[in-house]
Amino acid sequence: MGFPNPAQDHLERQISLDDLLGLREPSVFLFKMASDAMAEAGIFTGDICVVDRAINPVHAHLVQASVNGEPFCRRLWRTGGEVKLLAESSKCPTRYILEDDELIVFGVVTYSVRCHEPKP
Repeated sequence: MGFPNPAQDHLERQISLDDLLGLREPSVFLFKMASDAMAEAGIFTGDICVVDRAINPVHAHLVQASVNGEPFCRRLWRTGGEVKLLAESSKCPTRYILEDDELIVFGVVTYSVRCHEPKP
């Protein structure tokens, strides 16, 4: 005995997360968020982020990057020659990119996925 699916009458076609999130694209990869630095953007520790390397990162994009080998998931901010990675949490500081810093942007975050199961 099972429960009826209340959405069954409203389904027109199946939903493929691979297609929806572009997961089979060679330019797409996933990473697990390691902090709450982007909490005010709705991305929390443990969320899975979908990153597309094929998108050219521009001002205000949410990016997966590294500065001098240290990983960051932050908002890319480019204004008047200044470059910084903005956290969207009052608990995390902005990372200013200095002249001698090596900034590598791996890709643009396009989606995030969260597990809603209670943690043990």
